[in-house]
Amino acid sequence: MSIVHHEKKWGKLYVVATPMGNLEDITLRAKKVLGEVTWIACEDTRHSIRLLNALDIQNKLIALHAHNENEAGVLEKIISRIKLGESGAIISDAGTPLISDPGLPLVRLAHQEGIQVIPVPGPSALIAALSAIGIGCDKFIFQGFLPVKSVQRQKMLQSMSKNSETLVFYEAPHRVEEVISEMANIFGPTRIGGIAREITKLYEQIVVKPLGELEADIQTKSIPLQGEFVLVISGNKLKPQEVIEEQQTLSIDLDQLLGALIPETSLKKAVKIVKEITGLPKNLLYDRAIKLGQGPAEVEGEEE
Repeated sequence: MSIVHHEKKWGKLYVVATPMGNLEDITLRAKKVLGEVTWIACEDTRHSIRLLNALDIQNKLIALHAHNENEAGVLEKIISRIKLGESGAIISDAGTPLISDPGLPLVRLAHQEGIQVIPVPGPSALIAALSAIGIGCDKFIFQGFLPVKSVQRQKMLQSMSKNSETLVFYEAPHRVEEVISEMANIFGPTRIGGIAREITKLYEQIVVKPLGELEADIQTKSIPLQGEFVLVISGNKLKPQEVIEEQQTLSIDLDQLLGALIPETSLKKAVKIVKEITGLPKNLLYDRAIKLGQGPAEVEGEEE
């Protein structure tokens, strides 16, 4: 009973979405919460004070960013304040916190300590781009920022090239040209892509075209490399048999690969290895293996 009574005195942690550019995107609830909490944890106090001044809100700001949120004692001090009865809010420089922004360690620790975490939804570059580009919103994979190094980035893109879901990325302006070029090369120049730049800001730009054309637009500066970018790429729409045919135009010859593995191991293991390499469906690989001379009896009863 004493523990329940004690917990009732604890404050709450609000995760508050803020405008990405246009201040009119602030919600009435977000403005109310930011004005009522005891303090606000933010990425950059200099940036956030301008937001509060524009909203005519006076409140204490606490710096919580990628460089200090994992330092010893930083999160514990915030949690202790909540346990003393103070309610606080966490915001990012723009949009929804934690979505490729700092804040995850604090929210995780709050849950571990039994503190109530309350979302105050609002602007999100991810959702805004998906809704305006219109490539496909029912199923999507949000990758966030791709690796900085080209080799690692291309390896990740290659691993996603067969995904049927829409792919969404954040990217820095100085890497967009190189990334779009790599996407056109790996996904194919005819794959449809969308670029959402400077969402809700003065120079907002949304362009939807085949990747090859987007690459050309960037080279001709029709799409300036300035501001914040969201890249949305359509999923792979090839049918299973077309995937195999496309795969065979690449450096990997499936028949040769399966033919080399099957004599050295079981059919099950050979198919599993090739599935891991190519990402192709298991049943299609079994069919391929059978055509190479394996009897159906060897396939029967195989498991994932």
